[in-house]
Amino acid sequence: MARNTGEGFRRGAVSGRTQFQRPDGHWQKRDEHTGHVMAVKHSDGPYKGIAKEPDGRDTRKSPEGWDK
Repeated sequence: MARNTGEGFRRGAVSGRTQFQRPDGHWQKRDEHTGHVMAVKHSDGPYKGIAKEPDGRDTRKSPEGWDK
């Protein structure tokens, strides 16, 4: 489980989510299993602890994951 430390970083990774940078420069989250887009971050920088697309990992939750 991912947890914020209160010191500007996160221990662990958020599972089942990826993020990508939109053409306008903001970062947006995507659900790995359904592909639905989620929240948009309007402050600077990417989300902490969420893998960037393409991340090169196949998880059990991704459509291309291990369950095929």
